[in-house]
Amino acid sequence: MRFILILLGLLLLVGCVPPSQNQLRVDMDLEEMKRRLAQLEVQRVETSQTKMAGGDTQQRQVAEMMAGLDNLRVEFQSVNGRLDDLGRDNQALIDELQLIKDDMGLQLNSLTNRVAEFEQQVSNQGTMVKPSQQPEQKSEPELTAEQLYQNALELIRNQKQFSEGRTMLESFANKYPKHDLYVNALYWIGEAFYGEKKYELAILQFQDVISKYSSHPKAAAAMLKQALAFNALEDGDNARTTMQKLLEEYPDSTQADAAKKYLTKN
Repeated sequence: MRFILILLGLLLLVGCVPPSQNQLRVDMDLEEMKRRLAQLEVQRVETSQTKMAGGDTQQRQVAEMMAGLDNLRVEFQSVNGRLDDLGRDNQALIDELQLIKDDMGLQLNSLTNRVAEFEQQVSNQGTMVKPSQQPEQKSEPELTAEQLYQNALELIRNQKQFSEGRTMLESFANKYPKHDLYVNALYWIGEAFYGEKKYELAILQFQDVISKYSSHPKAAAAMLKQALAFNALEDGDNARTTMQKLLEEYPDSTQADAAKKYLTKN
């Protein structure tokens, strides 16, 4: 019993002994390590957040660049479309001017012939109006063939009165089947049908020009406009076939260039 009491006293004494310097140093080192670990953890979290923020910024920049690229593509396509439209408009204007030139040349030749015939008739008759004679009162003179034709073209080309102009041309064709402008009138009847959006009738009218007057200058123009009428009816196969036929039969015509552009794009 006494031994036990002595042992207990020793244990109490050991427990009251103050910690050594080594123990204090170890404790301080542990505290320092804890502090440094805490700092490292804070830095890790901050670095992770910075990387995440940087990633978001990069993703946002990439997204903005892609959006800008898409806008440029859209603008590029728009510019190309406008250039294509401008090219088609210019080609259409060239074709129309060529048609007008052909018409005017034929009209000039016709008028020259009529003037020559009239002068010959006057020379043969040798008649002159005497001063004492009063000129006879005449009714409104009937339109000449050229005037009728020109008035019809004015209605179709400039006033866009396709039905009225077509009626006048049909009258011209019926009255003057041997006239130099007869085939031109048939062609412009087809143009009037096209302007009225009666594409099936326009195709038939242009085919009449192509079949009966294949060597006439209007044949190539009729074939081009026939192909465009097929295209307006969304009949791409016949439109391409007609354009290809135009290139084969009239390779040197001004309409051949329009056919090449059409086939390239379609």
